[in-house]
Parts: sequence; C-alpha cells; structure tokens
Amino acid sequence: MLQKNSPSLLRRTLGKSGLAVSTLGFGGAPLGDLYARIPEAQAIGTVLAALDAGETLLDTSPLYGHGLSEHRIGAALRQRPGHRVVISTKVGRVADPFRPAGDFSGYTGGLPHEMRFDYSYDGTLRALEQSLLRLGCDRIDIALIHDVDFWTHGDAVSCRIAEAMGGAVKALARLRAEGVISAYGLGVNEADKAEFFARETDMDCVMLAGRYSLLEQPALESFLPLAVQKNIGVMLGGVFNSGILATGAIDGARYNYKPASDGVLARVRQIETICKAHGVHIRQAALHFALAHPAVASVVLGAVSPTEITVQIADLVAIPPSTLWRDLKSEGLLAAHAPVPT
Repeated sequence: MLQKNSPSLLRRTLGKSGLAVSTLGFGGAPLGDLYARIPEAQAIGTVLAALDAGETLLDTSPLYGHGLSEHRIGAALRQRPGHRVVISTKVGRVADPFRPAGDFSGYTGGLPHEMRFDYSYDGTLRALEQSLLRLGCDRIDIALIHDVDFWTHGDAVSCRIAEAMGGAVKALARLRAEGVISAYGLGVNEADKAEFFARETDMDCVMLAGRYSLLEQPALESFLPLAVQKNIGVMLGGVFNSGILATGAIDGARYNYKPASDGVLARVRQIETICKAHGVHIRQAALHFALAHPAVASVVLGAVSPTEITVQIADLVAIPPSTLWRDLKSEGLLAAHAPVPT
C-alpha cells in the first residue's frame, strides 16, 4: 500500500546557483500546442493551477510553439503579481517575425514566426531579449543553452558545440557575473553532451530530458556523479520518456516522441507488473525514482489542464514502498547501485 504522509512540494537548492526550486517543476512544452492545440484560457489556467499548488520553477523555451509557451506563461504570471517564481528559459534559437514558421517539429499550433539556430554571443543576447518580451518580465533566472546535441543537429553537432562554447557560454557567464541572470546551464537530451559542458564550463545547472528515468539511466555512471562532484544542479525532464512511463505499455504509447518499439513495450510491461504487485502506478514509481538521485533538484513535468496538476501533486505525495525498488533491482530492471527513495 502507498503511504500518504509525505510533504508534497519541498524545495531543494539548485546546485551552486543558490536558487530554491520546488521538487516538482512546471514544464511549458505542451503549452506551445505540442501534439494538439490547447485553448488559451485552459493553457493559462494550467499555469495558474501549478502556481497555486506551490510549484516555483517554471521552465519554457522559444522552441515551444515558436514562443507561444512563453507568451502563455507570461499571461499567467500577470494574474499573480508579486508571486515569486524561478523562470527558466533557453537560448540557441532566435525568432524572425518577418518570416513565416516552417517545420514546427511536432507543434500543431504556435506563433507564425520562423525560428533559426544561433548559438553566437550576439544571438544569445537577442534570444534572451526576445524571451523577456514574450514573457512580459524584467528578469529571467535561469538561461539554458538548448539542444546542442546529436539528436537535433546530427553530424553538425560539433560545429554547434564550438559555436556555443565561443558564444553562448561567454555571453551567459557575463550576464551571470553582472547579475542579469542568476544561473546558466544546458538543456539537452543526451547525457554525454551534458557531461562535456559540465567539464568544460562553469555552468550552474542542467536540464536533462529522458536520459535518467525508470526505463533507462545512461546518465547514472558518469554525468550524474560529476554533477554531484561539481555541485551542478540537475533538473530532469522527460522522466516519462515522452509518455510511456505515464500511460504504461498501451497501444500507441510514445517513447522519445515516437511510437514505442516492441522491445521498449516489453520492458515497460515488466516494470508495470512489479509496480502493480506493490499497488503502485508506474507513473508514480517513475516520478519518485527520478527524484531520488542526490544530483536532482527538481523533476519538471508538462501539463495541459489543471486536473493534470492535481494528479501530479497526488503522485508526489504517494510514496511507493521500499520493497518495490528491491524487486525492480532483483529482476535486473534497475541497476543495483541506482539511488532509490529511502
């Protein structure tokens, strides 16, 4: 049976940034009309529900709906004047309002502005200026260099990394020194790229999506221990691996933004079977596993309705029994040395 006596939204310090963030953060990707259009009032109401539930970390990006997510988060914040939050957004893309948007990369709606990659010094400053205007804010707390990974750039990734090291990193380090932002870091889907920037820069934090979850842990052996060593705060996105760890192995379940393969479905069914034996939903197990690593300050979850926020808070309160982790490890579904809730 699940224990119901855990406090829900504790705060943790995000590495050496000193920023206190809620253990459950709000992810703004779905507010950019990811996969489906969301009514404006519903989108804003979802952000307000997260704020009212005590979530203090709001993460977004110019990519999400080509700026639409930032617009909607800004609209919600204007309905809660004086509400202190930590705003995280990303650099690496700039908008051109005079060119129509092209490929929306899964976004069915969004703003009609083309986004182009720009990891240069000046491009980074321009990206942050545009984000401030869309958010309607006078400050961004965390700026993350977005998508400098093979997933996004393929064989051109080395050139993009060099551009970011010579441009975005220098710009963000200067802005942090001047107090314009509180922290800078990286937002990627690949643990090896996170490790590279952790070794080569003085960044404060990383948003790592999909690479440390109940299903797979490629960040466990090298990057996460390095983050602990260097006091780099980790925010985890994609802890449901694009949906399959939230829905379970159902028909049409998504893994890495695509329909899950037979192999992935089979492994998730194994995990589900053990979770059900302990009276735990796989979604709850995925959330609590991700939060258990000492490098992790916050798990960032997307939502498209206030009801989803309510469910996420309930999942955070529902503590799985320790025997669940024992059985997952004994069946070889988790590494023996993976940190688990205690």
